[in-house]
Amino acid sequence: MLKLLLVVALFALATYVVVRLLERRGRRSAPRGRGGSRPPEPRPLGPDDDPDFLRDLDRRRRHPEHPEDPEL
Repeated sequence: MLKLLLVVALFALATYVVVRLLERRGRRSAPRGRGGSRPPEPRPLGPDDDPDFLRDLDRRRRHPEHPEDPEL
């Protein structure tokens, strides 16, 4: 019984090693992480990154009595 357990354990170890080696070999041909040829997708900008939004916010803070008048 001990010999059978040892054979199964060695077979499982050999299978694991072969699968790991094949996995590593397959990854080398594909581009990794940031080194890929595709540029990263643009991130959505928040309203605090928009200069027009900030200008309008500042105008509304300075002139609260005329929030819709763009000339002030």
